Amino acid sequence: MAADTQYDVIIIGTGAGGGTLAYALAPTGKRILLLERGNFLPREKENWDPEAVFAENRYTSNDTWYDSKGKPFQPGSHYFVGGATKVYGAALFRLRKEDFGELRHHGGVSPAWPVSYEDMEPYYTKAEQLYSVHGQRGVDPTDPPASAPYPLPPVAHELRIQELSDQLTKAGYHPAPAPTGILLNEQDRNNSLCIKCDTCDGYPCMVHAKADAEITCVRPALKHPNVTLITNAHVASLKTSPSGREVTEVVVDRKGKTETYSGGIVVVSAGAANSARILLMSANDKHPNGLANGSQLVGRNYMFHNSIALVALSKRENPTKFQKTLSMNDFYFAMDDFKYPCGNIQMLGKSKGPMFKGDAPRFAPGFSLEMMAKHSIDFWLTSEDLPDPENRVTLTPKGEIKLSYTFNNQEPIRRLEAKLKSMLGEIDCHSHLIPNTLYLGKSIPIAGVGHQVGTCVFGTDPKTSVLDINCKAHELDNLYVVDTSFFPSIAAVNPSLTAMANALRVADHLKERLS
Repeated sequence: MAADTQYDVIIIGTGAGGGTLAYALAPTGKRILLLERGNFLPREKENWDPEAVFAENRYTSNDTWYDSKGKPFQPGSHYFVGGATKVYGAALFRLRKEDFGELRHHGGVSPAWPVSYEDMEPYYTKAEQLYSVHGQRGVDPTDPPASAPYPLPPVAHELRIQELSDQLTKAGYHPAPAPTGILLNEQDRNNSLCIKCDTCDGYPCMVHAKADAEITCVRPALKHPNVTLITNAHVASLKTSPSGREVTEVVVDRKGKTETYSGGIVVVSAGAANSARILLMSANDKHPNGLANGSQLVGRNYMFHNSIALVALSKRENPTKFQKTLSMNDFYFAMDDFKYPCGNIQMLGKSKGPMFKGDAPRFAPGFSLEMMAKHSIDFWLTSEDLPDPENRVTLTPKGEIKLSYTFNNQEPIRRLEAKLKSMLGEIDCHSHLIPNTLYLGKSIPIAGVGHQVGTCVFGTDPKTSVLDINCKAHELDNLYVVDTSFFPSIAAVNPSLTAMANALRVADHLKERLS
């Protein structure tokens, strides 16, 4: 094998997990190879065009997945350097402390994690500093304890959102600044990369002002001469030694040709569904059900949140541009009349007319699309779906992803929606909410895969988990999975910061191993 195909560490995927891990390992001087299925996302005017982004799905992958009945659908996945963070809303929440323990829900039990919040806390702090998170401690009553303040002050509310915050506070609620990862300097706007535009959440950032994994981690990592990036590298499978204990080759399909690479350590960070696919595609005599799958859990326990994008029509115009500055967790663990966790309410990026296609005439007769957008206040509601081994990723005979999913624990999201509806009068809005299905990316509910987790859960028992607490496969000595696959439960806030923090945690383990 040629010398330039051998590395100390190979990382498959450059998103919140893989990109962050590469950044943390780059100073070690070890030869690191990043394999990215996509390319750099192009900088072009269409980055900020809602028609191109939401209606035409310009940056969505051309993948075809299949549901449990074999019906094809296009998932809302994104394959670029930086992974899904290229189009995320940069809402960088910590899981609540209680999320790391067992929680009883209306629909079942959310299991405890094998590590505690205290174990993760130093890495949350490092991830917030790395990803330039703006926020304010102590306003949200569910905020977990932290060893340091946010590195940057909260993003200032625009006038209508400040009014909304004041109205919610007056009504007895606890709205808080949303923790946001953007490269913004509000004290020196002339020299700020971020311009607080209305095309952030769900869009690529044309001016590279979003703290995504490419800008924050991959590009700085590539400044180290020991780090190499290969794009358009679609990993087909992993080959092992005769014993089955080590991954010896990473097989890549690149522009129609097969290439192979070897690494002392191999890290799969392709996203929960695709990481499971790689392991399942790599079955051999020693691993007949797929790599690391002696527990039969690879691909199982897929979760992606019970979420709704909702629009409240304000009685007056809402001129807000950067709207995603407010969050509320008053009902995260319970409501007065409901003893079970419900979840998180936060703002969405400001909606525009093209995003309402297919929704408006049915729910708001007499409103034009643009009129709706001008009067809209946009909310994102998130509650937990619970791990279920029958919610799983498997493969079709051609090796394509088959996603079988049955919704569970639905009562909390219904309660959260009803609660928001009951609050509309208090925030000067009309008495109805409109679903924004285009924001979710697809009309097929399971196609909204932005928050996917859980397909390679970590734990201490090889019979009930795929990975150990360092995210190394129990059954292989040099295979790690470092993305959101390791989550035993999904909690009810965005998973990105936890993926980043965990990558930094695993990086400390790998530095020790590499030394």
